[in-house]
Amino acid sequence: MDNKNFLNQILMLGIGTTSMVADKMREVTDQLVKDGKLDPDQASTFANDLMQQIKTEQGNWETQIQRQVRNVMQDLGVPRQNEVDELRGRIDRLERQVRDLENKLWR
Repeated sequence: MDNKNFLNQILMLGIGTTSMVADKMREVTDQLVKDGKLDPDQASTFANDLMQQIKTEQGNWETQIQRQVRNVMQDLGVPRQNEVDELRGRIDRLERQVRDLENKLWR
């Protein structure tokens, strides 16, 4: 499985969970307003505060997941992008040197 795809799936799971929490929270606050236990302004303030906290926590969660995935990939020996790019550059230089040597031999 592609590591970026796996990470995207994990992040989408977090976003989906956040969306479900937001929907359920709206239902609960709407019911509390309907029952007269909260006025609409209180419900709105409560919902906004809770959503802000969830978004903050989600950002922290995403950062932790990304850090864990990087650690696992490093433990498995998966090279970082800059390491792959450096190796590609070295391969390109070596291929040029081989071509130059071949050209000198055949002249």
